[in-house]
Amino acid sequence: MRAAIIGAGPAGLAAAEVLSEAGVAVTVLDRMPSPARKLLMAGRGGLNLTHTEPFGTFLSRYGEARPCLEPAIRAFPPEAIRAWCEGLGQPTFAGTSGRVFPNVMKAAPLLRAWLARLGERGVTLLTRHAWTGWNADGALTFDRPGDEPLHLKPDATLLALGGASWPRLGSDGGWAPILSARGVAVAPFAPANSGLLIPWSQHLRDRFAGTPLKRIALSFGGRTVRGEAVITAHGLEGGAVYALSAAIRDAVAVSGEAEVTLDLRPDMPAEEVARRMAAPRRGQSLSNHLRRQLTLPPAAIALLREGTAPPEAAIKALALRVTGVAGLERAISSAGGLRWDELDEDYGLRRISRLFAAGEMLDWEAPTGGHLLTACLATGRAAAQGMLRLRA
Repeated sequence: MRAAIIGAGPAGLAAAEVLSEAGVAVTVLDRMPSPARKLLMAGRGGLNLTHTEPFGTFLSRYGEARPCLEPAIRAFPPEAIRAWCEGLGQPTFAGTSGRVFPNVMKAAPLLRAWLARLGERGVTLLTRHAWTGWNADGALTFDRPGDEPLHLKPDATLLALGGASWPRLGSDGGWAPILSARGVAVAPFAPANSGLLIPWSQHLRDRFAGTPLKRIALSFGGRTVRGEAVITAHGLEGGAVYALSAAIRDAVAVSGEAEVTLDLRPDMPAEEVARRMAAPRRGQSLSNHLRRQLTLPPAAIALLREGTAPPEAAIKALALRVTGVAGLERAISSAGGLRWDELDEDYGLRRISRLFAAGEMLDWEAPTGGHLLTACLATGRAAAQGMLRLRA
């Protein structure tokens, strides 16, 4: 059996591992000059592989897509990912938040070991090969800079082409029109785990863009998330923001804007904040009073001036007007993609025989915290198992 895998990200490489272990001749093709560029970018922040939270909670993070993803994730759960990393010589640890990282806190050593294993099993990796669809004979067609197009006719093909976020790293959603032309339904792409667009004053943009906000809490739609954020020239980014961005994105799509609430001292009860704010100033400016009484940094004090409420009221509930979310070029991941009803239980396309799909190109989204990478690895492996069943 000969298999082609289009896309050399985590889902594609995971499938290549399963197939090559079973003795399948595998060729992985990618349009970028090198594989797994988005994985390497994620590794700059430590490479969050998965999470140790209770498994039911973990599965709940996939929202409406949970029923579709659950069988694959159960077959390759977080503990299996950690064992797999160990097998590649990359031990892992769980941080205080439950997030799991390689001990070295980098993606490159893991990727090198992974590619070496695939190479030892005979997997062929072809870079700078851009998939353009099929020719009249049903062969896969690939454009190659400076060379004639390549035509391949494998026994089975896996599409692992990614979503549409961070397109400069390789996943630009360019596959969607190819499948749509064959009658395959693709849900429109939307940014996920993205920053918020907030119309700051010029003063805040000029002085505090790039400044982190530590130990804050952000609330929207009845949900509060503690964590960190970063002030940008256009709004807010960071873990606490990404956790709420999907709900905020959907609200903005309906109403044109949304209001989020920022708690600058979530570790201090409102009564204690009020008591400290009521302390005599003794000639101090409001900024110095806030700094001394509540240890607020300059950026947090500047934020209080962005709202219309008095500082003593806004410290625990600073209302911020959100006019949108950052676009796909800045989003960590994307929503939308190949609709689930186009796939069978083996991740095979119902309309096109011997064609499978996996990874972020499917229509699902999840928060950061290891959930994204876990689902990509799990669906890649599940699709490979489906391809192997073609031999039966």
